[in-house]
Amino acid sequence: MHSIDTRLTLKSINRLCDMTMLTRGRFVLAVCLALLYFSSAAYVRAQAVLAIPRDPSEVSLPAERLSSSLNNSVDSGGVATASATGIVAVPASPKRETGIDWLHLAEGSFAFLTVEHVFRYATEWGTRDAFDTPFWPGYLASAGNLHGWADGDPFYVNYIGHPMQGAVAGFIWQHSDRAYRDVVFGENSRYWKEKLRGAAFSYLYSVQFEIGPISEASIGHVQAFFPQQGFVDHVITPTVGLGWTLAEDSLDRYVITALEAHNRNPYVRLLVRSGLNPSRSMANVMNGMVPWHRDDRPGVFKPYPEAAAAKTALERDTARVPVNPPPGVAPFEFTMTPNFRTYLGSGAKGSCIGGGSSIAFRVAPEWQIVVDVNGCKLLDLPTNLSGDSLSYMIGPRWTPSTAGRWNAHAQFLVGGAKLTQERMYPDKKLALFGGVIPNENLYAMHALYTQDWETNGFAVAAGTGVDYKINNALAFRVANLEYSHSWTQDLNGMNYQNGLQVTTGLVLRMGTW
Repeated sequence: MHSIDTRLTLKSINRLCDMTMLTRGRFVLAVCLALLYFSSAAYVRAQAVLAIPRDPSEVSLPAERLSSSLNNSVDSGGVATASATGIVAVPASPKRETGIDWLHLAEGSFAFLTVEHVFRYATEWGTRDAFDTPFWPGYLASAGNLHGWADGDPFYVNYIGHPMQGAVAGFIWQHSDRAYRDVVFGENSRYWKEKLRGAAFSYLYSVQFEIGPISEASIGHVQAFFPQQGFVDHVITPTVGLGWTLAEDSLDRYVITALEAHNRNPYVRLLVRSGLNPSRSMANVMNGMVPWHRDDRPGVFKPYPEAAAAKTALERDTARVPVNPPPGVAPFEFTMTPNFRTYLGSGAKGSCIGGGSSIAFRVAPEWQIVVDVNGCKLLDLPTNLSGDSLSYMIGPRWTPSTAGRWNAHAQFLVGGAKLTQERMYPDKKLALFGGVIPNENLYAMHALYTQDWETNGFAVAAGTGVDYKINNALAFRVANLEYSHSWTQDLNGMNYQNGLQVTTGLVLRMGTW
C-alpha cells in the first residue's frame, strides 16, 4: 500500500512539473511577444521624432497623392512634401510591382513555421518524445494513417486556431505578391484575385505544416497516434482561413480607417490596427515588420490624411471594375462544402456530418470533370463507440445552363469509400491506469483499451444541385442533393452502403475575371 501511494505521489509530482513547465513556457512566450511589440513601437516612434522615415509605410503623403499611397507604397523616385505638415518624405528604393518576392515569402513562411513548431515542442510532450523514435518509420506511419474527419483537438484549435493559421499564411503571401499587396476590401477583381491566390498558398502551407518535410508528421509523428489522423485541418485551415481574412479586411476598411481618420493619437491607431486585425499583425511580424504595418496607407506615427480624401480614394479604389470581354464559362472551379449525410436501407444506422472540397475542370461548354473528397463524423453511435467516413471520387458533371445568375448541374462520380469505427473499453482503461491517467505516452497506450474496425470499397454517387453566381469570382452553392452507394462491409452490424447527402458552400470561379 505504501508503494502504491508513493507511486501515485510521484505521478502527481511529475504532472505538476509538466504543468509548471507548460505554464512557464507560455508565460515566457507572452513576455517575448510583448517585448517585441513595445520595442517595435518605441523604434518607430523614435523614427517619427527624428523625422527619419526608414519604413515606407511610415511616410506621410499629401492629400492629393493619397490615391497613389493607397495603391502603392511610397516607391516613386521623387521627393514628396506634405502640404499640411511640412514633412519631407524621403522615398524608398523603387520596388518591382510585378511578380512574387519569393525570397521574402520564404523568409516569412519559415519564420512562421519556426514559431509554430517551437511552440509545439515547448507545450506537447508527445512531440518531444518522438525525437527518440526512428524518423522514417514514424513519418511514413503518420502520412499513411490519415483517415476520417476529426483529429482529437478541441473546437477552438480546429475552428479558431487553424483558420487563424490560414489567415496568417494568406497575409504573408499578400505582402510578397507585389502587384496585389495593397488591395483593399471591395467589389473589384484585384481584391478577389489576391484573396484566391492567398487561399491557394494557405492550402499549400497547411499541407506542408501537416505532412510536409517540416511538419507535424516529420517533427513529432503526430498523425501516427490516435486521435490525430483526421483531415479536418487540411480543409478548415485554408477555407475558414479565407473567410477570416475577408473579415479582417472588411474591419480594416470600414472600422479601422474610420477610427484613424477621426483620431490623431498614434497609440490609439496602433492598438486599433493591431488588435482588430490579429492575423495580419502576426503576419507582419513574421515578415519582419511592425504589427500595425499597412501597405495601402501611411503608418500610425505620421499625420493621417483627411477623412474626406481617404473616403474618396477608398471609394474609387474599391469600385466595381468592368470585365472586358464579358465573363463566360469558368474553366476551373474550386468548391468548399459542409455536408450532412443520412444512411438508408436495411441495417442502416444514424447519420454523418462533416465537410469537403472539390475541383472541377471545364472540358466543354456544358461539361466538367470533377474531383471530390469528403470526410464526416459518424453520429448516433452507441456509448464508447465512435467512427468516421472518407470518400474520394471523380467523374463528369453536366451544366446545361451557364448563362445568368442561376446555374443547375447534374453529376455522376466513381471512386472509393473508407469507414472506420473504434470502441473504447472503460473497464480496460480503468484497470490499466488505476484511476490515474498519465500525461505521458497516453496515445501510445491507446490500443491497449480500444478496438478498431475498418472497411474499404468501391463507391458511386449521383446527384444534382443549383448554384447562384454572386459575381465573376464567386458563386454560392445553394444546395446539392446526392445519392451514394458503396460496396463496403458492415461495421458492428451497421450498414453504411447507401447514403443520401446534402451539401452547400462556396464556389470559387477561376479564369472569368
